[in-house]
Amino acid sequence: MKKEIDILQESHQVLSCLAAGALLTTKAQGKVNTMTIGWGTIGIEWGEPVFIAFVRQSRHTKTMLDATGEFTISVPDKNTDPQILSYCGTRSGKDTDKIQDLHLTLVEPEQIHAPAIKELPLTLECQVLYSQDQEFDRLPEAIQKRYYPAQAKDQHDVHTMYIAKIVKAYQIVD
Repeated sequence: MKKEIDILQESHQVLSCLAAGALLTTKAQGKVNTMTIGWGTIGIEWGEPVFIAFVRQSRHTKTMLDATGEFTISVPDKNTDPQILSYCGTRSGKDTDKIQDLHLTLVEPEQIHAPAIKELPLTLECQVLYSQDQEFDRLPEAIQKRYYPAQAKDQHDVHTMYIAKIVKAYQIVD
């Protein structure tokens, strides 16, 4: 069962959890993939409530997200096993099925194709309105050094920013 929430009134709950992590989940070609995120925000853009997410360009999730333009954000509560976020932040969906490995329970979405995850019950269903790759040279030097060390000469694994309309927000309840 789902209890609809007003995301603008509950945004503090989502934002306070982001430092510890939340899951961004995509579904493409019948496959579901999830990854831990620690960066993002909620706001108003073009008169719509939006979630702004950042995904590294090298991530498997990015390929799936670019193919569909949809994702869910699943926010943990006090009952969520912290190992879920740890595991999903250190494994690639190219190499393993994280949903199956962790025995996570997928919940049918309301408005998009990417499912919610029962174990992280506060859910945002999102449709991408706009995306843009970060430009390494425009980032402050301190951020370049801390978050984007060069893997090879002149190659940096920067993020793509996704501004996505929150089309549905709810709490999964038993």
